[in-house]
Amino acid sequence: MAEVTMEKLVALCKARGIIFPGSEIYGGMGNTWDYGPVGVEIKNNIKRAWWKRFVQESENSFGVDAAILMNSRVWEASGHTTSFSDPKMDCKKCKTRHRADTLIEAHSKGAVNPDLMTNDEMEAYIQEHHVNCPNCGNFDWTPIRTFNLMFETSRGVTDENQNRIYLRPETAQGEFVNFLNVQRTTRAKVPFGIAQIGKAFRNEITPGNFIFRTIEFEQMEHQWFCKEGTDGEYYAEFKEKAMRFLLDLGFKAEHLRFRDHDKLAHYARAACDIQYLYPMGWSELNGIHNRTDYDLSRHQEYSGKTLTYVDPIDNSRYIPYVIEYSIGADRLMLAVLAEAYDEETLENGEVRNVLHFHPAIAAYKAAILPLQKNLAPQAKEIWAKLRTRFSVIYDEAGSIGKRYRRQDEIGTPFSLTVDFDTLENGTVTLRDRDTMQQVRLTPDEAISFIEEKIRF
Repeated sequence: MAEVTMEKLVALCKARGIIFPGSEIYGGMGNTWDYGPVGVEIKNNIKRAWWKRFVQESENSFGVDAAILMNSRVWEASGHTTSFSDPKMDCKKCKTRHRADTLIEAHSKGAVNPDLMTNDEMEAYIQEHHVNCPNCGNFDWTPIRTFNLMFETSRGVTDENQNRIYLRPETAQGEFVNFLNVQRTTRAKVPFGIAQIGKAFRNEITPGNFIFRTIEFEQMEHQWFCKEGTDGEYYAEFKEKAMRFLLDLGFKAEHLRFRDHDKLAHYARAACDIQYLYPMGWSELNGIHNRTDYDLSRHQEYSGKTLTYVDPIDNSRYIPYVIEYSIGADRLMLAVLAEAYDEETLENGEVRNVLHFHPAIAAYKAAILPLQKNLAPQAKEIWAKLRTRFSVIYDEAGSIGKRYRRQDEIGTPFSLTVDFDTLENGTVTLRDRDTMQQVRLTPDEAISFIEEKIRF
């Protein structure tokens, strides 16, 4: 396997229409990225696979799509207005701003956990170990200051009629405030889940790690509401489900690990991350948390509306506990790219770049390639037939070898070559991306073959 670096992934993504720098023609905008024609398909497929696994295939889970802008009292109840901040320091030489905890993690190569340190302790560590600025190499820091991560804006057309509102920093609160709405309209009985995929926004500083940490991102979150006493069982269950989902996507077990939180939030009974071995090292991919009854209790207190669940069997009343499973679609996208990337040296000495995606995740399930341009009419007929069943791409530019390489680089699992035998017997050559082996099939046989392979 080739060494996977962030530079290789960024270059491939830009060259092949996967991910572009945001606002690039204007010089870009830090921490923002645009998904191109190939990237948006891959990311959508990732989200579909997640939704299928955790909502569609669940006996008692339901989806919502809550508003990004919410009543500001929501964020008071959740604690974000007072405690959602990062410890940041400015380099006096180059004027760049950095997270103190990130500086310590990088300097210690993960040996020191800054989550267990106060701001004073982090400052002392940086001074004692002479942690230099990663941008300019100098050692001249301001004291740590805390910055709220929420983007703040206002609603109203005049200064006298403005109300402070926030871009949501997470999607979870939309699931909590809709707990009774979902329970009532679906007639769901505890335990049940509420899931959501949506945009969130944080005023983050990105230390050059591509789409790992950005100011605008998508979260895939699932809240499981259960009775106290069963929460430990469901916490363990969702740990297993979260790991199984990643393994089924094609991740190697040795590239994943659980890491329990050393320092729990005051409301949490248990919390852990699944970390992935990214090109920059082990980092959080998703989290599983036992949030107890904190969230619904806080929203009941701040809203004045009862969020008590009434058990239809014994008429008991209680605030449900919550097991949260949260994963970033963008972080998962980066992990999928890193896990799939490979450089293979062929027998003739040529090196091919290839993305070994699970076929369900690939942007296009097949490429339709006429051997020569005069076979385009027949190839386009097959293209029209296949694209009613799944996503396919058509390519007639360049030699067949170059076209195979282009499809390898974007992870297309199968290529169908239309040649002169197609005119005689109606079959096409199906090439497998991973093995490069070829078989001849009719278009109908190819459809059945591909549909079987892309199931998730």
